[in-house]
Parts: sequence; C-alpha cells; structure tokens
Amino acid sequence: MREADRRGAVTLARDFVSRGFEVVATRGTAAAIATAGIPVEVVNKVTEGRPHIVDMIKNEQIRYIVNTTEGKQAIADSFTIRRSALQHKVNYSTTLAHGKATCMALDSRDNVKVNRLQKLHEELPA
Repeated sequence: MREADRRGAVTLARDFVSRGFEVVATRGTAAAIATAGIPVEVVNKVTEGRPHIVDMIKNEQIRYIVNTTEGKQAIADSFTIRRSALQHKVNYSTTLAHGKATCMALDSRDNVKVNRLQKLHEELPA
C-alpha cells in the first residue's frame, strides 16, 4: 500500500479479518495494521528478497490482493505481482474502494439474485 492509503488499509484489514481472512502485508503497512491491534503477517517486497508476495501467490497462499502503488519501483513491482495473480487466478484490486466493495460483496454471496436487464428496463416508468 502506498503511504497515503495506510489508514484505509487498516480499516480494510479489519474488515477482512472480521470475515475470517488472514492478512499479509509488507513492513510499513503491516506495522500500521499491527499497531491497530489487527493480526498481520509480514511479507517481503519483491525487491527485498525471498520469500516475497509473488512466492506466496505461486504457492497458493494468497486468495485476494489489494495493492495501491506510487513511485517507479512500486509500479514495477506491481507488474510482477499482477502477472502472477493473473497466472494463478488470484483476484487483484488496485484501490481501497474496490477492496471495500469486495468485502461488501462477500457479505451477500449467499443472497444472490440475478435480474435480466430487459426485465429491469420493462419495469421503469415511461
């Protein structure tokens, strides 16, 4: 997470933990999350050596990624992470808002109702 998103990352981590997920983060983000009393595992950045997040993706230890970036190195690292996520079918978000929306969707996964677009259009007043 970029520094500007750390406060939001804490809230997001709390949301995921409350839904039964474990949270993994790089040192800076993990420190912010841990300071808030939320359990978090520290993982190396790609440039910090192994094991790092790409290794965890390849080992099927990651189910969902929220990664906001800022700066050349972070953007370069995120390319590797995104490519591995795609290859291993791991969902990937680049914004906190998308992460929050995913949490909200998880709350509704057993309550799915599919509507045909045509039916919704028919119900609109003329």
